Amino acid sequence: MDKLLTVEEASDLLHTSVRFVRRLVAERRIEFVKLGRHVRIPESALMAFVVAGTVAPMHTADVTSKRGRAA
Repeated sequence: MDKLLTVEEASDLLHTSVRFVRRLVAERRIEFVKLGRHVRIPESALMAFVVAGTVAPMHTADVTSKRGRAA
């Protein structure tokens, strides 16, 4: 089972504000567990959020081909 993190621990791990993590929860953009009035976030949910937002770098060939120029 994943470690369940508090909102504060999740924000530390992401290097963001507590407010940002609370907004992710409120907008249901991240998986969370509700324990009474407490919110806990599985560590795997944070990693999934980061992976989903990861953008692969573009290569020079990709950039020039999109402009319609020959490489």
